[in-house]
Amino acid sequence: MKQYWLVLLACIALLGGCTVNPVTGEQELSLVSEAQELSIGKQQYVPLRQAQGGDYVVDPQLTAYVSEVGQRLAAVSDRKLPYEFHVINNSTPNAWALPGGKIAINRGLLTELDSEAELAAVLGHEITHAAAKHTAQNMTRGMLLQGAVLATVVGTRDSDYAQLATLGAGVGAQLITQKYGRDAEREADYYGMKYMSLAGYDLQGAVNLQTTFVRLSKDRRQDWLSGLFASHPPSQERVLNNRLTLKQYPAGGEDGRQTFKAKMARLEKTKPAYAAYDKGRKALTGGDLKLARQLALTARKLEPREGHFEALLGDIEQERGNHRTALKHYGKAIRLYDGFFYYHLQQGIANEQLGNRVQAKQDLGASIKLLPTANAYHVLGNIARTERRYQEAKQYYARAAQDKTATGKQAWAALVELDLPDNPGKYLKVQTGVDKRGRAFARVSNNTPKAVTGIVVVVEYRDKQDNTYSRKVRLRGTLQPGKTASIDLGLDKLDKKARRSLRAGVIQAGLAK
Repeated sequence: MKQYWLVLLACIALLGGCTVNPVTGEQELSLVSEAQELSIGKQQYVPLRQAQGGDYVVDPQLTAYVSEVGQRLAAVSDRKLPYEFHVINNSTPNAWALPGGKIAINRGLLTELDSEAELAAVLGHEITHAAAKHTAQNMTRGMLLQGAVLATVVGTRDSDYAQLATLGAGVGAQLITQKYGRDAEREADYYGMKYMSLAGYDLQGAVNLQTTFVRLSKDRRQDWLSGLFASHPPSQERVLNNRLTLKQYPAGGEDGRQTFKAKMARLEKTKPAYAAYDKGRKALTGGDLKLARQLALTARKLEPREGHFEALLGDIEQERGNHRTALKHYGKAIRLYDGFFYYHLQQGIANEQLGNRVQAKQDLGASIKLLPTANAYHVLGNIARTERRYQEAKQYYARAAQDKTATGKQAWAALVELDLPDNPGKYLKVQTGVDKRGRAFARVSNNTPKAVTGIVVVVEYRDKQDNTYSRKVRLRGTLQPGKTASIDLGLDKLDKKARRSLRAGVIQAGLAK
């Protein structure tokens, strides 16, 4: 244990792990450099916005207004970063910040606010999370808990995020859903109010905001519980702390209620449209296509410029098997906004089902540029397989199989079908051993979703004179998915060296018919 801590301290020293927090001025441990923070924010910002519904583009003036408020606060923050602010087209009340100052607020949270001061409280809070390196602190704690990853961190400390192997894929989603500690939330509330005061806002907005959050948390509204409260849990303590902070600053400041109401006019007017859309999505998931269509048409009538509503109509037609009609809806969604991956993905799937492979590949490629998904790679694999471009199909299936969803499992099964006959050793694992009687055996495990037959195992070992011997052994019958079978290798009374050198692998196998 003592040696472990010595290694740990040496790694921290090598990394220059102690830094000064630019907001609090306190010394703290950080294994994430500013360059890495900026890289993470830059790389994860667009994919995360895409994955949560894409940007809200129906009312560009509203997004510009939110950005203006955010930049007004950012200008007085303690850390200068390339701050960005976007509104996400999602009804769940939520807001989040990535390292490097990349901040987002959901459409669903905006409609719960009552003034520009409350908006400033939300954005000031998120600005503090970015400025005070709260997410980087969470990442550092995760690294320390892992311990063994430190060697990799040291080896990549000067490289960009893409090479930061310890953080892994999909780190962005983990960052914004990770719950902040009480100290981090307290700091974000306190310094967020400081920035509000410096920017000229009425700090009562921050008190009102937390009071509302506590009330909503007691109501246990599901959308709140799955949104802002998941990573920013409210409490009466935070309300009291905000009231104490309020007393530390001069009274007054801008409330901005009228301006906020004016900027929110379109979104407030069309709020019923998005409520109908959300219900329509649930109806489609539940199999009630008639109700889903009625709700989608209601939503479209209230807000004809929203691409999500056309995409829902397209999905309904897809479910009914009306692929050509679905294409019309997806095409209209793309014309309304071509920057959302889902519209291109669904159009590509519809085109593939109609046999329009050239167009499908273009659609799916456009989707992947915005957000790589298992669905897109799976369909591209199917197209490549149909066109007998088997190596390309394998690559697509392998990408899709990295996902653990049903689509990923389908892609994994397709990959096994194509690749197992050529590379059986990748899919069938072999362990060797010697039983109590001294006879050597091999256990073959089939971890694929396919039944396999014609399995041939090659065995190698060395004798005392370092001569190498090999032999082939066939496993009779069929090995079912998830099962293991033992083979007697026909070798007994092996000496210690032979036993230690015993190796085996599958060199031949095929899929059972």
